[in-house]
Formats: sequence, structure tokens, C-alpha cells
Amino acid sequence: MQLFLHNHQVILHTRQQHLNNIERTLAMNTSGFTPPHDLSSLRQLLADIDSKQAPIRLGGQSRRVLNAMLTNPEQVALTSITELAERHGVNASTLTRLAHRLGLSGFNGLQQLFRFELTGSPLHFYSDQARHLAREPGLAASDLPARVGQQECSNISAMIDKLDPESFKRAADLIARARQVRIYGLRQFYALSYFLGYALGMVRPNVATLEAGRQGIADALSTLQPGDLLIVASCFPYTASVIRTAEIAQQHGIEVIALTDTQDSPLHNIASYSFCVPNRSLFYSNAMAGFFVLGEALLSEVAARLGDTAIEALRRREELISELSPLS
Repeated sequence: MQLFLHNHQVILHTRQQHLNNIERTLAMNTSGFTPPHDLSSLRQLLADIDSKQAPIRLGGQSRRVLNAMLTNPEQVALTSITELAERHGVNASTLTRLAHRLGLSGFNGLQQLFRFELTGSPLHFYSDQARHLAREPGLAASDLPARVGQQECSNISAMIDKLDPESFKRAADLIARARQVRIYGLRQFYALSYFLGYALGMVRPNVATLEAGRQGIADALSTLQPGDLLIVASCFPYTASVIRTAEIAQQHGIEVIALTDTQDSPLHNIASYSFCVPNRSLFYSNAMAGFFVLGEALLSEVAARLGDTAIEALRRREELISELSPLS
């Protein structure tokens, strides 16, 4: 029951972040147009557009695509922008422009409406992903590796295209100079946090994954001081303890870097630096390749900034490996 309440709080928090984004968009909109906040309001907006009662207009192609999307909300919620565009015979940029025309932040904001409709509780996310895979018509086993690979490549390309170079450099500088660094991710993001902790620990000291252990997260977090760094990773359906830990860390003056999925993520506004990684896939959970590529890129930049310090740390590690051979 406690886990359900935590997850429910995450969904409410995510909805509030989504509404906050709408409010920011509305503040810049001189026409007073209110963007849709769920599928019900989106359907009503489309009906008003068709009857010429809405304050915005859509072209024939955009109306056709939006009608089709509303007919199959599960497909929209679980499909990447590239694949969805292919299914409807349009360019991915058409879907982005459609979302902007509707007053949303982009395709991710539009897709979030469909996700909330489909998964009012995050407890059904994984089974819905698997059901989508099982229902995929004509998906031969021989095609699956190529399609998953293409989707991962698309996710990585989209992540790189949207990456802000200045934020990337500042985040790498923060990782390099922070007195202590802790990395926190759960479920499948535990693998990412372990990888980042191990690889970063190769080139600089005072790095570890944030482990609850027997003492709990509070005890683990208490070793960090203002100016230290916490790197967190989570995406929809977001893990409540990761979000709460990031919030508390930020409140205590600890810097936070977030690896997440969209600007609607509850981690986005908590972090000093937030990096969004598209992660849609045929896989029955969240696609992870883009997160690992981003992690490798960040740590490579950190090593470059550390220079001789990183080289010396790696040489010392190599010497210890040699001395301990064959045990290591």
C-alpha cells in the first residue's frame, strides 16, 4: 500500500509539472488560448476546430493525423515519434509542429497526454508495453533486432540533437570538481548508476553509488555537504524514492544532475542540469541505450577536463590490477 501511495504521488507530481509547463506556455500566449491538459480536453479542442469554434486552426493533414492518434491512444503513448510519423505517412517534424500548434512544449508534451490516459497508475506501464509488443502485427522474429536497433539509434540521435552544449560542459565541469559525487538510480537504472559510479571512480576519488543499505537513504545522503553532487536517473513511470531524494538533496544545497526522459519529468525542475533522453522502444520496459551513451559522453568529457589527474589515476589502477593478477 505504501509503495502504491508513493507511486500515486509521483503521478500527481508529474501531472502538476505538466500543468506548470502549460501555464508557462499560456503566459507567453497573447491570444489567451488554453492548451489541452488531457485527452478529453484534446478531443473537445478537435471538435471545436472542426466546427470552427476554436481559437486555433489546423490543416487537413494535421487534423487527419490527430484524429487517427485519438482513435488509437495506446499506440501514441508507446511509440517513438519516428515510428508514429511513419505509421501516419508524415515527417516527424509534422508531429512536432502539431504539438506546438496545440500549445504544447513539443511532441513529448503531446505524448504525455496519451501516457496519462493510458497509465493513470504507473503500475500498468510494463504490462502495457509488453501487450503492445505482443499485438504488433506481422512482427517476425527476424525483423525484431533491426527494429529495436533502429529505434535505439533514433533515440540516441534525438538526444544528441537536443543536447545543449553549454549545459553539457557545465555539468561535466561540476562532475569533475565536486568534492563528493553520489549516483542514484533504482530498478533498471541501478545498472546505469553502477556503471557511472565504477567508470567515474576510475578517474577521480570520492565517487560511489548512493546505497540505502541497512541504514537507509537518509544516512547515505547525510555524508554529502552543500556543493557536493548527486546524479539521479529515472524516467516514466518515475521512481518515487529517486524523486524525493533529489528534492531533499537540492533543498540541502547539494547539486543535482538528472538523466531523465522529458522536460515534463518531475526531475527536470529539481536539477541544476537535466538531460532528456528519448527512450521509446518495442522493448517491454524503457530503452536504455541512449542513457548509457549520454553517460559515456559525460564521463569522457570529465576525463578530458581532469587531464593528467585522470591519466595518473588510471595508471595507478593498471598497476594494482597487474600486481593482483590473476586475482583481478
